[in-house]
Amino acid sequence: MRRLNTQVVIIGAGPSGLLLSHLLSRRGVESVVLERRTREYVEQRVRAGLLEQGTVDLLRGAGLADRLDREGLVHEGFLLRFEGREYRLCFTDLTGWTTCMYGQQEVVKDLIKARETACGQLYFGVEDAAPLDIETDAPRVRCTMGGEAVEVVADFIAGCDGFHGICRPSIPSGALTTYEHAYPFAWLGILASVPPSTEELIYAVHERGFALHSMRTPAISRLYLQVGPRESLAEWPDERIWAELRTRFALDGREVLNEGPILSRGVTEMRSFVVEPMQYRRLFLVGDAAHIVPPSAAKGLNLAVADVQLLATAFTAWYANGSRELLDGYSRTALGAVWQGQEFSALMTSLLHRFPSEDDYMVRLRQARLRDLVTSRATATAFAENYVGLARARLAEAIDAPAVAPAFEQPDPPSETVTSLKTRVRDLDARGHAS
Repeated sequence: MRRLNTQVVIIGAGPSGLLLSHLLSRRGVESVVLERRTREYVEQRVRAGLLEQGTVDLLRGAGLADRLDREGLVHEGFLLRFEGREYRLCFTDLTGWTTCMYGQQEVVKDLIKARETACGQLYFGVEDAAPLDIETDAPRVRCTMGGEAVEVVADFIAGCDGFHGICRPSIPSGALTTYEHAYPFAWLGILASVPPSTEELIYAVHERGFALHSMRTPAISRLYLQVGPRESLAEWPDERIWAELRTRFALDGREVLNEGPILSRGVTEMRSFVVEPMQYRRLFLVGDAAHIVPPSAAKGLNLAVADVQLLATAFTAWYANGSRELLDGYSRTALGAVWQGQEFSALMTSLLHRFPSEDDYMVRLRQARLRDLVTSRATATAFAENYVGLARARLAEAIDAPAVAPAFEQPDPPSETVTSLKTRVRDLDARGHAS
């Protein structure tokens, strides 16, 4: 059996595993990345594409944003449709932050290229990776590479292998507490070869169910429909998909939707999942291996990047001075952001979707909440801060603050990122736009 020695072995070559390897390399820490899928698969796997400004800033600071800066679509607001009207919430005016539409598979391509340029140890098609001895000071991963049995010995294991990966099940029974919730509907998502109908996302709340208009490039649209939790793709031919999208996006009886060939389609479960803690001895869970959010608020990738940033800093401190303080505090710190993301994702899900069992009273409550979002500057600002990730940045500062600190008095974000929020907030437009 061949033996490889490294400092951190990373299982999973999705965005979190690749980014962790890249950040560690820039800080002088060695890693080996093992991925069970082929390179072609991970580069073509279509996932979320909304990047918060904090995520973009991290990628840019790590030298990973050349193509992102050229091709990413920067957004300063979104459109919200309900009760036959359209409203615009300009989150940049409310927070100073932007978002960027750039497909997760494009982030993965950029990361793989960066790891190859740096001669990183990245192995695809490793289907049988098995973490061993995770309770010792020398954990290892046994696997097969190119038909040869290999054992990778490391100081730490990072589980970046997603919800269905091997790392979380490798932790002894009883060591983790699981929290989960399933929603009574799903999303049918399509990728269409047609220019987006608008420059910004459209969230449409309709009596027949929610619909989302998004985009990947100026020529590719991404659209979603709320459907039943057990509906199959066979029930949704192209004609039915476009007809339902036209109905849910219609505005004052007008159909305002570009249509074109559907390139791909899929059904996404709506569920939430968290395990605590996110670490066991020398095995650390990252991203979807530890938490899942419904896609309503597009927090999955952004929360994974936040995990990576914390863990990379903790590993760096360990190798720089032998301190375990940040490693021991990884789970506590990460979970603060995770639960904040869970709460906002649940809020957006309940705000946008019609639930099968709800009565007219609950429908009226949702309408009242939507009206409050587009007529109250305070409500819109709080919503926008969560939407763009600014609330998470403030939470991180609060976690690092003294044990006894005044409420609401965490420091403002750096001035170069966010100027005074009070001077950036505009009054609500009388025509029905939150701007």
